[in-house]
Amino acid sequence: MGHLIVFTDLDATLLDHKTYSYRPARPALEELRRRRIPLVFCTSKTRAEILPLREELGNVHPFVAENGGAVYVPRNYFPFPLSNARTEAEFHVLELGLDYRKLVRALDEAAKTSGASVRGFNQMKDREVAKLCGLSLAAAKLARHREFDEPFLVEKGTPQQKERFFTWLRERGLSWRQGGRFFHLMGTNDKGAAVARLLDLYRQHYTQVRSVGLGDGPNDVDFLKVVDVPVVVARPNGRHHPELLENLPQARRAAPGPAGWNQAVLEILG
Repeated sequence: MGHLIVFTDLDATLLDHKTYSYRPARPALEELRRRRIPLVFCTSKTRAEILPLREELGNVHPFVAENGGAVYVPRNYFPFPLSNARTEAEFHVLELGLDYRKLVRALDEAAKTSGASVRGFNQMKDREVAKLCGLSLAAAKLARHREFDEPFLVEKGTPQQKERFFTWLRERGLSWRQGGRFFHLMGTNDKGAAVARLLDLYRQHYTQVRSVGLGDGPNDVDFLKVVDVPVVVARPNGRHHPELLENLPQARRAAPGPAGWNQAVLEILG
């Protein structure tokens, strides 16, 4: 069977869409910890947002931030050196994404060129992000501390303007994914490439690996295609996103949020 590794999205998956609570998932979290099964966060959240959650959960494993923008591996986690990684504080960092400043400039230029009205996190204040996301001001500040991914809203524009906007980005080698609340502008990185990179490292360490992935939205398709056992978590309305079902017809299906996450993980472990 190999060593089990669990990769998970956070928002509306392990964490409740509105409250950001993981409490209903505690039984499965405790069982993973008891069995020493790595739980790897794979999320659009920033490193600044993920670190407090890791500490709260006692999670000591690698994580993927900002839709695959970077992989963070704790120092001495693997018993071999990591090529192309830089060391920063307690982590080895594998950068897969584009510098945030370049993304901000590209977003602004694409909006001006196309005529579409677009606003990214860089144009928002902490208070607005808090209101849009249902976060505290402190949490919103962490969410705006971005390095490889710019969340944005397309607020106004004709269908032609919106098409020109996305075409401009695509022609310059940029990509985007649709999350639960925002579009996310990125380079060529995605969650799938980041998870594949981590799985290579786990295979070097364990040889035999069996991987599980849980996600709920279109920006999870890439990494759910990479794992052995994909699990599609239902959206808050109780429905599974059609894009995930279309791309992952063989995937298991789970109920919404942390309660569904908990049941799916316990069934897999059982």
